[in-house]
Amino acid sequence: MKDFTARNLDQHIEEVAMKNSSLALLAHGDGIEVLKQVIKGDVISYIEPFSGGELLEFFFVVEGKLMCKRNNEEIILETGDYFYAYNLKENVELRTFEDTVLLYVTSKPIFSSLSKEIKELKEIVVHVEEKDVYTHGHGKRVRDFAYAVGKMLKLSEEQMEKLLMGAFFHDIGKVHVPEEILKKPGKLTSEEFEYIKQHPEKGAQMVKGTSLEYILDIILQHHERIDGSGYPQGLKGNEILLEAQIIGIVDSFDAMTSKRPYRDAMSWEDALRELKSLSGIKYDSHLISVFEKCIQIGLISKKKFNHKKQ
Repeated sequence: MKDFTARNLDQHIEEVAMKNSSLALLAHGDGIEVLKQVIKGDVISYIEPFSGGELLEFFFVVEGKLMCKRNNEEIILETGDYFYAYNLKENVELRTFEDTVLLYVTSKPIFSSLSKEIKELKEIVVHVEEKDVYTHGHGKRVRDFAYAVGKMLKLSEEQMEKLLMGAFFHDIGKVHVPEEILKKPGKLTSEEFEYIKQHPEKGAQMVKGTSLEYILDIILQHHERIDGSGYPQGLKGNEILLEAQIIGIVDSFDAMTSKRPYRDAMSWEDALRELKSLSGIKYDSHLISVFEKCIQIGLISKKKFNHKKQ
């Protein structure tokens, strides 16, 4: 034995959060991962057969209550119960009745695959910002602005998770936009702007089938506007997800207050004045008021979110 480590269940090496659950890596070695899985109540998930060789999955219910269904047989499991799956031939359905915590031991690299996937997507975001140095740090600023608005609105934990992940990854599709367009020092031609307008759909396609698929529609809709003038679908009003509407506002604010090749950065006062002039037209008036209040009370401030000179 090369190492001995003692921890409680709240300590972990790394954690990955998803729409309705989270996985925390507690220990790993020799192809085995020991995980803490937290699943929200009333969520259906599946243990699926594995074609890559022999697979053992063991689950201990630390707290909570769930139903395990296989071959039309349903078993209720509560705190202290356990179940395991070995070389499955068909899906096993799990349904939680309340928030449930599982100790999960698997011989399949579940966590490392998820962690690698999200890491690769984050690296794409960094690459996008490197292609256009004038937007360096844009994803993080939009995420932090959105966090302040979400807290002011008292969004649920699930909504906040979707908002923050959607904000950070909203521009991921710009990796497909030619660098010369992103860096162009003058006004874009109509053809060049059509390239730009493709990035929400490209970004949505990139997260489809990944652990970030739950933010697909937020990425797709972040350039929609309540009067139907946005893109790519021309959605109006409440057809646009709340999270996408928030990101649309803070994304526009950060773009206006960032220096571009073809113009200087606007002052915060001028940018806020511009947004307010479009309140009730392109942006929801209540969300604009909440955003303004976040600035007034210091949740969003120049000191916290000062753009670094490039």
